Amino acid sequence: MIEIDGSQKSGSGTILRLSIALATITKQPLHITNIRQNRPQPGLKPQHLEAVLTAGKLCNAKVEGAKLGSRELWFTPQEINGGNSEALIETAGSIPMLLLATLPICLFAENPVRLHVAKGGTDTTHAPTINYLRYVFLPALKQIGVEAEITLQKYGYYPKGMGEATMTVKPNRHLKPITLETFGKLKRIKGVSVCTFLADRQVAERQAKTAKDYLSQSGYKADIQVVNDQSNPIQKGSSIVLWAETDTNVIIGADAIGELRKMSEAVGKEVAEKLITDLAVKPTVDVHLADMLIPYMALAEGKSAFLTRTISAHIESNIWLIEKMLNVKFTIEKVNNLYRIEKSS
Repeated sequence: MIEIDGSQKSGSGTILRLSIALATITKQPLHITNIRQNRPQPGLKPQHLEAVLTAGKLCNAKVEGAKLGSRELWFTPQEINGGNSEALIETAGSIPMLLLATLPICLFAENPVRLHVAKGGTDTTHAPTINYLRYVFLPALKQIGVEAEITLQKYGYYPKGMGEATMTVKPNRHLKPITLETFGKLKRIKGVSVCTFLADRQVAERQAKTAKDYLSQSGYKADIQVVNDQSNPIQKGSSIVLWAETDTNVIIGADAIGELRKMSEAVGKEVAEKLITDLAVKPTVDVHLADMLIPYMALAEGKSAFLTRTISAHIESNIWLIEKMLNVKFTIEKVNNLYRIEKSS
């Protein structure tokens, strides 16, 4: 049985989600303690609990200790069958985080997977937006051999959530290595600015215009799609994602969400500044995509490498956990003003 102390490194839900995924893929029983120990409210919150239960359904696992607030659980996986699966978060807990937790498992299923997630948040704080996953994360993973798609039924925001999305995954146990060593030449910057039941205040337009203006000041042009959404009458909200594409298959993304008493212009400025900060130093992976890519690099055959601007707590946590659970080794070295992360073959 694998023993994982959830208080190590970031002490966050990342350790829980990734340890469950790796245990399932390697068919090893898992015992995890001190779940989310370093968070203000430790233990399983609704979104973490649903991620554990959904992973359990995907592999017919025996799960003990899976209840709200629990800081310890046992997870014994079986075969990953695939097929149709349903998840229900019931709060504004992050749908993207649940999808991130389960996608690696789906790749090792016997059959294609269709995972439908309801009543959660698609665009919430401390998590990637659903459109970041759709337009940055999944296109990057396609280079590794991941064939997955996320379709959106309803946007969901804090505090009521009520969002809805479906992920379909074609299994592939033989992922290709990814080598992103050169930023290359910038081809285009694109984006999607969304508001739900806020068209009367032109929220999506204002987010997009401000982002364009700030990018223009730094010499960048952007094509940003404006979406005035009406999918969720229960919870108004907004978000924006930008991504830059280069001629070396690099994709650099950034996102931001609207909040109560946060001006649309502030949201647009925030996302533009995030992207400009990365583009100024020419990494090959943005800091959020970096920690998300690491598990797939670990599972892929052969050597993979990329360059990122900074080493986040999530990057450190993922590398620590993967090296503990899998027979792989990562190295981090400073290359000029960037960090090169490599997974050895």
